[in-house]
Amino acid sequence: MAEQAVIDANNLSKVYGDLVAVNRLNLQVQEGEIFGFLGPNGAGKTTTILMLLGLTEPTTGTAKVCGYNCSRDPIKVKRLTGYLPENIGFYSELTARQNMMYTARLNGIPEKQALSKISELLGLVGLPEVANKKVGEFSRGMKQRLGIADVLVKDPKVVILDEPTLGIDPDGSARILELIMDLSRQRGITIMLSSHLLHQVQRICNRVGILVKGKMVALGTVDQLGKKLEAGKTTIEIEVSPTTPQLMDSLKKIPGVINVEKSEHLITITCDKDIRSDIVKIVIQSNCNLLQLRLQDYTLEEIYLRYFREVH
Repeated sequence: MAEQAVIDANNLSKVYGDLVAVNRLNLQVQEGEIFGFLGPNGAGKTTTILMLLGLTEPTTGTAKVCGYNCSRDPIKVKRLTGYLPENIGFYSELTARQNMMYTARLNGIPEKQALSKISELLGLVGLPEVANKKVGEFSRGMKQRLGIADVLVKDPKVVILDEPTLGIDPDGSARILELIMDLSRQRGITIMLSSHLLHQVQRICNRVGILVKGKMVALGTVDQLGKKLEAGKTTIEIEVSPTTPQLMDSLKKIPGVINVEKSEHLITITCDKDIRSDIVKIVIQSNCNLLQLRLQDYTLEEIYLRYFREVH
């Protein structure tokens, strides 16, 4: 029997008057998974997150986190879930430690335990030297890392991150991405990541879901979604010298080949399976030099744009 999903949404909908913000959403996220939650502004991502946090009730359907119904047991859900919004609200006149202590008190954590936990977490996010510095003096990247430490104070099982690297320099972004991956790998925390920086999502997420106009239009790994766009076809690009008519004819005769096209330097082969080994044999037998061979992969950005355009 399959394990129960940590995040489990079934036919989840939210309607405001004539506006359907979320339309019969089905989503399951497993323990320790980093799930990329994507979509344009107004797609329904924030509304979905609010329903998962128990901050707004669904019109129809159910949402559960760690087995608890988000509408009926919102306090239990909040105890197990950490949320980092796009714009983090810290008290600028308080230090990093004081801000985190305030969060610990709100969660009923005893002071001695909280102090130890705060020191550990500030070390985890690389901010131990600025523990007693006022947050108003922090850069955006430092605030984001402090925000991650802050949501971890209560040892959540699930963490929802909204644009955690937006407006941060490449080095700062890399640190935050590494931290997110460590939380998943080393602590087993389930993470839902909402971001418009698709190359970052592709780098760290196990699966992604694309939400457009309240509907989940695509769900799976980047590889799975790319193959869906190709409708079971595989595209292979090769660069060969010289490119002879005999080579082109031989490539077309390989079992599984659908089409062979030549541009200036590349030969593009469309087939119904992976025939790279057959291609290499044909090139060698034709006394040609194989300079490059590449199985064409879709980037998450290409996948996102294709699904987005299909809906529109």
